[in-house]
Amino acid sequence: MSMDQALQTYIEESRGLLEEMEGILLRLEDSPQDAEMVNAMFRAAHTIKGSAGLFGLDAIVSFTHVVENVLDDVRAGTLAVNSELVELLLKCSDHIGLLITMVAEAGEALSADQMASGDGLVAGLKGFLAGSAAADATVPTLREAAVAASGGGPIEEGDYWHISLAFGRDVLRNGMDPISFIRYLATIGDIVSLSVDDGELPDLEVMDPEACYLNYSIEFKSEAEKKTIEDVFEFVREDCKLRIFPPPSHLAAYVDRLENASGNTDMLGQLLIEAGILTGNELDDALAAQDSMMAVTGGTRPPIGEVLVKEGVVRKEVVDVALEKQRQIRDHKAQEAKFIRVSAEKLDELINLVGELVIAGAGASLLAQRSGDAAMHESTSVVSGLVEEIRDGALKLRMVEIGETFNRFQRVVRDMSKELGKDIGLEISGAETELDKTVVEKIGDPLMHLVRNAMDHGIESAETRVVAGKPARGTLRLNAYHDSGSIVIEVADDGGGLKKDRILRKAIERGIVSPGQNLSDNEICNLIFEAGFSTAEQVTNLSGRGVGMDVVKRNIQALRGTVDIESEEERGTMVRIRLPLTLAIIDGFLVGVGKSAFVVPLDMVLECIELPEADRKSSDTRNYVNLRGEVLPFVRLRDEFEIKAPVGKRENIVVVQYGGQKAGLVVDELLGEFQTVIKPLGNVFRHLKSISGSTILGTGEVALILDVPALVQLGVARDGQKMAAHEP
Repeated sequence: MSMDQALQTYIEESRGLLEEMEGILLRLEDSPQDAEMVNAMFRAAHTIKGSAGLFGLDAIVSFTHVVENVLDDVRAGTLAVNSELVELLLKCSDHIGLLITMVAEAGEALSADQMASGDGLVAGLKGFLAGSAAADATVPTLREAAVAASGGGPIEEGDYWHISLAFGRDVLRNGMDPISFIRYLATIGDIVSLSVDDGELPDLEVMDPEACYLNYSIEFKSEAEKKTIEDVFEFVREDCKLRIFPPPSHLAAYVDRLENASGNTDMLGQLLIEAGILTGNELDDALAAQDSMMAVTGGTRPPIGEVLVKEGVVRKEVVDVALEKQRQIRDHKAQEAKFIRVSAEKLDELINLVGELVIAGAGASLLAQRSGDAAMHESTSVVSGLVEEIRDGALKLRMVEIGETFNRFQRVVRDMSKELGKDIGLEISGAETELDKTVVEKIGDPLMHLVRNAMDHGIESAETRVVAGKPARGTLRLNAYHDSGSIVIEVADDGGGLKKDRILRKAIERGIVSPGQNLSDNEICNLIFEAGFSTAEQVTNLSGRGVGMDVVKRNIQALRGTVDIESEEERGTMVRIRLPLTLAIIDGFLVGVGKSAFVVPLDMVLECIELPEADRKSSDTRNYVNLRGEVLPFVRLRDEFEIKAPVGKRENIVVVQYGGQKAGLVVDELLGEFQTVIKPLGNVFRHLKSISGSTILGTGEVALILDVPALVQLGVARDGQKMAAHEP
């Protein structure tokens, strides 16, 4: 992987970690004692900082380091979590996100205001650090211990390294002077005390003047790492027995390092080496001791952690933490093995190729039918079935849960509640509902408009709610579910509801409706989606300018969706959005009118019936039929699209359903199911009513995809108009 690719991976992963931190902070406000959430947040910040250091992103490293210090104090119990701290940490998360965005935009510099904001956040964080130190100055934090262990600060008085050094008998014969190593040791620290053990010294009569009999015990004060101390004795390592024990204060720092290890390895020995607790030579010695123990026990290999503790190389507390970290890493790797990161562009290319394969397969099936060759027809049928499975599998790759989009509004609701001075809670359901990745990306802004409007205009203040007999805390609900091949997203509140009289009065003032026009409650509510419409008596920085709801409707219609609103005064409002599950490939039902072909999304087709002769003759005066005792309005596609072709001997009705309403589409021919690759209409044709796209048939001809929601609404509206016209 190149550095540019690695940097892009860091940017993506950091943004994901920031989303995780934000979610944790919002939950931590209600559960401040949850140690696991605090640890998870610390690990996220530590990962962002550590990876930033690899790329030389000093601004991110320095700012995140201060955040990490505060979180460290929270973990150590010297700093309590409260709403003020959560608010500050949320702002810090935003600032880190801004710094990462600057990196993503090729080194764009922060503005003066942004720099001042960052400095203010650092000052706020240091204020919390100072407060926690004043609250309990006698309790050293893990951060302070870590700084001491890494060489970033002084070691406490009397807190020394202990070095046990036993030279081999032949060290002098091999040309090595033990005293020279001790002198060299003094160059990287201070030898506080040195004691010599002469217990192995023989009588003078049998003493070998070229043999070394002395062992040394050294108290050593230094800010060096364990590996650095061990390297002092590198040239005599094979001729001595060396044991290096860290100062007592390093225990907390070692535990901290293990908890925040990168997770690149799940081997216990390597974990301890990466944390600076163990050296490579010590691990080799422990492995050799493990083999010796196995020989003694008759084939049972003791765990390496047990060997390290028995040999006195590592303390048991540290090994226990390392074993827990090992388990976490292995669980994480097992989870990661289930997923693979793929570029969205590659998925788009795959979907395009599958679309072309569908079209080519349809052409091959058509040729097989015309040839009359049964074997070829059977082969193409098998291929068509496999293509359909490939299509479904490819589309599933693009399906994502909408819960991630919903969860982003936790922060929005929290911040806006404080800004508006209201007490509002967010309830989420249907978060596991899946839809196309492209739809998820484009629905975020419309949902933001709806959530902000519900909080600003819909939900009342706590005082008003109490007077009305409601709970002081307002509730905003986000829900999603599948229905008839579509996904339905609901944004509901338990506020005051829409004031229909005021909406109608404003609409008449603006000339949107005429004074004598008779509108249903639903039609009145939907007037708020008209361009520039607003009933707000006061313009705020949140809403009231009439430039939001019409944009919501246009954006949803651009996704081939619809938006509807239901409201009851003093009870609340619900906005219901219906969107297609995918924008790429669908199962369609092919119909013909004259020489023209049209595609109806198969999920919306209920049944097909023949248009009775009596109803054909009376279609000039009415556009509905009796469907088993139910009034079914219909739209004649021949008339809707002004198709000039002779009417056949029979016509058919395709009964479709959308949003709980039924309508019929009158066509000449029923051509059967058809895998439909959706091709967008060009800019010249994008404003055509009742058409949502196009597709290519196996013959190479173009068929238009019908906009069923628009046709259903058209049929229902015309039915109501004609029935009203015939009323006495």
